[in-house]
Amino acid sequence: MTYGAETWTLTKKVVYRLKVAQRAMERAMLGLSLLDRIPNVEIRNRTGITDIVQISAALNWNWAGHICQREDGRWRRVILDWQPRTGHGSIGRPPARWRDDIVKAVVKNWMQLTSNRPRWRAI
Repeated sequence: MTYGAETWTLTKKVVYRLKVAQRAMERAMLGLSLLDRIPNVEIRNRTGITDIVQISAALNWNWAGHICQREDGRWRRVILDWQPRTGHGSIGRPPARWRDDIVKAVVKNWMQLTSNRPRWRAI
């Protein structure tokens, strides 16, 4: 379920869909249906599975550290430094980017923080 989760942007819609899918899978594992009316907390206690949103956020974090430590000029690092052309964009808020999740969690200079690996993992 987390295939490629390192590059996902965790918007509210994506988080909601992940949680719904995980709850459905947990109910299927226990052989329950929605008609049984068992609370999600009870189902989570029975299965003991970690929340998928927490796992995908941790994968994002690890991937960000991995990318920023690369200095060989690969396209992954180049894309992070790339700035779109200036001009008129569409009306409204720009779409959320993968990088925006990291900036929200830490600070704008997060790429410099990744050079100190133990500190990055502690954050």
